[in-house]
Amino acid sequence: MDHFDYSAGALRCEDVPLADIAAAVGTPVYVYSQATLSRHARVFAEGLAGVPRKALAFAVKSNPNLAVLRVLAREGYGADVVSAGEMDRALAAGMAPSSIVFSGVGKTRTEMAQALAAGIGQFNLESEEEGVELAEIAASMGLIAEAALRINPDVDAGTHGKISTGKAENKFGVAYDRAAGIYAALSALPGLHMRGLAVHIGSQLASIAPLEAAFVKMGALMRQIRGQGLSVSHMDLGGGVGVPYKPGDVFPSPAEYGAMVARVTADWDATIMFEPGRVIAGNSGVLVTQVVRVKPGVAAPFVIVDAAMNDLARPALYDAWHDFVAVAPNGAKMTANIVGPICESSDTFAMGREIDVVAAGDLAVFRTAGAYGATMANTYNSRALVPEVMVDGARWAIVANRIDPATILAAEHVPDWLK
Repeated sequence: MDHFDYSAGALRCEDVPLADIAAAVGTPVYVYSQATLSRHARVFAEGLAGVPRKALAFAVKSNPNLAVLRVLAREGYGADVVSAGEMDRALAAGMAPSSIVFSGVGKTRTEMAQALAAGIGQFNLESEEEGVELAEIAASMGLIAEAALRINPDVDAGTHGKISTGKAENKFGVAYDRAAGIYAALSALPGLHMRGLAVHIGSQLASIAPLEAAFVKMGALMRQIRGQGLSVSHMDLGGGVGVPYKPGDVFPSPAEYGAMVARVTADWDATIMFEPGRVIAGNSGVLVTQVVRVKPGVAAPFVIVDAAMNDLARPALYDAWHDFVAVAPNGAKMTANIVGPICESSDTFAMGREIDVVAAGDLAVFRTAGAYGATMANTYNSRALVPEVMVDGARWAIVANRIDPATILAAEHVPDWLK
């Protein structure tokens, strides 16, 4: 459920007509529903009621907007971050340092030192080499780094290849059969306190079966490591629960996911950690766009909109589906190709899709754009960086400005020898 509904024939976000936001801010523009964010955060947490000891860390990469993070901080969420920049955003949003988990395969020495100085709660180590480096840095600072070892369980998530992270050929984590030895070696290092294991096999999973298979393997590894006389007090199960992007999509509910986790981990005697992202933010946002013109095509007309692949990259990257609906539909339908203005054939949102009839000047939205939307935006073709708006009931505010090409140009410099 989200809070984007039609009222008097026009699409609203909560109590605000999207046409009003478009008129004031311009298009394209991302619009987030605060009520949807809060609701999804609570529903996910409630789904884990059967897990007695748990910690929730929102995957900042899915939507790092400061206002979004502030909403989730108020709902009791910490942050899963993959850069010092994301860490700074989480801290600025009011998330406690101890609730922050630093993941990612390429943490630099500078980033690790910054995170240690900030007092973050846990580093998820991607290799033995990274653990050795972190231990050295922590010891030099007179600190102890709390850490978990990320495992690659060689489980196929059954999702798109570009967002699969748990197969043997993926770059994430350490090989399952080497994990116990690596954990023992790292546990002996001064400056490092190995407290747990971590796993994340991919995003947008349509079934909980691969997750359960990975978690069962993680439980067996946990018991093996404990059998060596080592401590495992935290088990980070990552994220990955999917959301519906189009009619007919069926995904496990947080309650179904939570029941599976509670069953599998019942005898683990550990704090179970979660890193939800898309399942909370995905349906909380839309990308509002305006039709530039409708161009005749061979098989179907091209609906050219002012949003482009630089504003919403997922269709170009993953052939991802985003529902496209008119802000003020008249009930008629058409089959069309939806494309953006960028000079790339991949700047295509949909081909041969049945959509609401639209004409030049009409407003439309790409739905389920609250995750991996604005965060992946760029300025290709010297286009403006897309703005973001948050709605709370009948009020709304710009939470990220549109950064226009002139501002971007002003940050560039011509060297003296070219002047």
